[in-house]
Amino acid sequence: MASDKNLNELLKWSIEASTPADPSAPATNGAPRTALNADALAAVMGAPSDAELMRASMEAITSTDPDATLENKLVAFDNLEQLVESLDNANLLSTLGLWTPLLELLGHAAPQLRLMAAWCVGTAVQNNAPCQERLVALGGVERLVAMALGERLPMEKRAGDGDATAEDGAGADGEPKDVRRKAVYALSSAVRNYQPALDVAAKELRKRGEEVQEGVDATDMDAVDQVINGLKQKAMNA
Repeated sequence: MASDKNLNELLKWSIEASTPADPSAPATNGAPRTALNADALAAVMGAPSDAELMRASMEAITSTDPDATLENKLVAFDNLEQLVESLDNANLLSTLGLWTPLLELLGHAAPQLRLMAAWCVGTAVQNNAPCQERLVALGGVERLVAMALGERLPMEKRAGDGDATAEDGAGADGEPKDVRRKAVYALSSAVRNYQPALDVAAKELRKRGEEVQEGVDATDMDAVDQVINGLKQKAMNA
């Protein structure tokens, strides 16, 4: 209730500050009639920035604290994915040094976190050349190709796997269907309109026995769709 009161005061103050003065009204010094209290000011000045929220989300996801449950990590990952829907926030992944832990999470023991990592990568790189460049530079395209084809990536111990069980660990079973499909989504976002990513993906696919023609143009959506749809079909039939 106190928070609602502060928000109402902020709204009232903002309206008064932006409303043109009535010429027929008694003269004032031009200041809004509503005075902001300390709590209302704190609501403005003390709110964490998106960068701080992104850093806090990654810290929660990679925490090895026994009290950090998988459910809490998934909530934090959902928050991070929503934050990087903004191009500016997606570009902060590099500034904040979050690309490396994010890509390491593609090899997490828990499939739910691997899925969220692929989802977050796909959202960050969509129509975002700087993020596509970072993904290529850090070897992320190769990882996504492997996941899309059902391969399990090596588990990175530093990626916050303290809550994993033996059943979740790396094994010969490969990736579940839903994780593969999310990796295909991320790969699709990574290669569209960014030739270096498509060239790496095509090379990796051919290395694994997939038929991908040479010289696919990243700006040719029909040609890209042909590559991506083939991976989608394989994932769906897994």
